[in-house]
Amino acid sequence: MPRVLLQPVLTRILLGALVIATPAIAQGVPREITLAYNVTRAGVSIAVIHERFEAGEGAFHITSDSNAVGLFALFQPRPARFSSSGRMGERGLQPERFEAGRGPDDPRRVAADFDWRHSRLTVRHDGREDTLPLPPGTQDRLSVMYQFMFIDFAKVRQLEFAMTNGRKLDRYHYSVTPGVEIDTALGRIATVHLVKRRDPGDSGTEVWLSPAHAHLPVKMLVIESDGARYEQAIMRLDLRL
Repeated sequence: MPRVLLQPVLTRILLGALVIATPAIAQGVPREITLAYNVTRAGVSIAVIHERFEAGEGAFHITSDSNAVGLFALFQPRPARFSSSGRMGERGLQPERFEAGRGPDDPRRVAADFDWRHSRLTVRHDGREDTLPLPPGTQDRLSVMYQFMFIDFAKVRQLEFAMTNGRKLDRYHYSVTPGVEIDTALGRIATVHLVKRRDPGDSGTEVWLSPAHAHLPVKMLVIESDGARYEQAIMRLDLRL
């Protein structure tokens, strides 16, 4: 089965520009968010993603469930679940635990624990455990999509940040272009367009954020090195302050 875009699918604290936030932005962060995305490969629907973000008392919890649809459901009937939890402050999200897999018996299940006090990241995958240095502001591949809520994009044209997928820790660089209009299930909206700096042989990634919806992603695109295109488009987005 082709790789499904999981919020995972794309990715990525924010160091430098990404940790820029103001109390006004932090105070306006919704306490509850529910989203649904349609995932397509070459224009054919292959999965639906349902996500939920909850925040309160200085903490956050996010879950993301990806369910294959159509013929793809015959090959992968079990949903993939991602979860991220940790602390939340004026500078945004500080994850403490990340997990991903298709149930507790999934041999490909991964997890990451963030030890901020000792600046250590512990990742668990494929029956092994690795401990890595933990840069300030590091996010996991789920929490990063909600960290965008804390950024003042009026002051940012480049993003650089560290992110873990539970297997390793990578750094990412994105260019930022505001005011890019696109058509979505929410109507035609102005977005902030992020484009990943692409190294030779690497996949290309683009993300469109909606300023009218707390800078949440409304569209994402991954172009693999073999040319395969995966698109993740918003179907529903609900916010509760």
